[in-house]
Amino acid sequence: MKNKIFTIFLLGFLLIAQFANAQIESDQIGYKTDASKRGSNAAAMLGIGIGARAEALGGAFVAIADDPSAVYWNPAGITQIKSISLQVTKTDWFVDTDFSSLDFVVPLPSFGSALGFHLAMLDYGENPVRTIFRPEGNGETYSASDFVAGLYLAMSITDRVSASVGAKYFRQSIWHVSGSVIGFDMSILFQTPVRGLKLGGTISNLGPEFGLSGRDLTGIIDIDGRKDIYLNNDNVPISLSTETYALPLLFRFGAAYEYEFDESNSFTFASNLNHPSNNVETVDLGFEAKVFDSFYLRGGYQSLFSETAENGLTLGAGINYRILDIATFIVDYSWSDWGLLTSVNRFSI
Repeated sequence: MKNKIFTIFLLGFLLIAQFANAQIESDQIGYKTDASKRGSNAAAMLGIGIGARAEALGGAFVAIADDPSAVYWNPAGITQIKSISLQVTKTDWFVDTDFSSLDFVVPLPSFGSALGFHLAMLDYGENPVRTIFRPEGNGETYSASDFVAGLYLAMSITDRVSASVGAKYFRQSIWHVSGSVIGFDMSILFQTPVRGLKLGGTISNLGPEFGLSGRDLTGIIDIDGRKDIYLNNDNVPISLSTETYALPLLFRFGAAYEYEFDESNSFTFASNLNHPSNNVETVDLGFEAKVFDSFYLRGGYQSLFSETAENGLTLGAGINYRILDIATFIVDYSWSDWGLLTSVNRFSI
């Protein structure tokens, strides 16, 4: 039965990947071949990485995916988590914005599966309302935010293969204008016969196009501006319509190899190949050294082979502390270099 499920899932995964890739290629018709299409999709927040550990590895986490942040990177990996796990990440994002996430995993060993929950919010804070006549602000303020909530089901198809499907709800709000959309993810994780070697693949953000609406897009105008000269209606109600844009479709393929010196010390090397709909293909690399089963040193590099990427070097560390044999407390930190955009710090517990 599980072999049939795996076959159906794999065929579906490949068909969807082929269809989505064809869509990306068709969207690129009319563009120069060296154009990155950066900024051509909506919901850019969906591309912000989750988890200090994963980011310290340069985002090369698709084939590792063994902590709660796997819900973002590769939900198929949550079948590796054997106890209820929670991770909270705080990120000081660009220009004083705040990005926070919560990931929660519930193993279902009786069914050979696991449930994953993902919440994240990008808060742009309070900003002054500026007008043509009050460029310094009119005394009012407005707020803006992006929010996403996701639910994922992962299942162990065989003792070496796990797969997942999931849905996410994305909402963006800018003062009195907002929009929402449902997106879908699929992923797979394969523990190869080679000891310590894992492969993973994901398709993220499948879904319809996204647009905004709200009362800030309505108003009243005088069409001809002639003020009752011809006894026409000077107060015509209007409603502006925004363009809709596709979600940032993303394919990831990852490989990771862990070499164990003994039960308490190991070294892991990982890589990702990224194929996004709104940018050029890139490669992420990362490594992790585990010492005494309690301390971790990490490093990586993001967006290799991209001539326009600002992000690059990543570094981090972590500590794993067992509490009375009933719980494990983990603290991770990462630093990411973003060139002209300065650096980004993340903390996860």
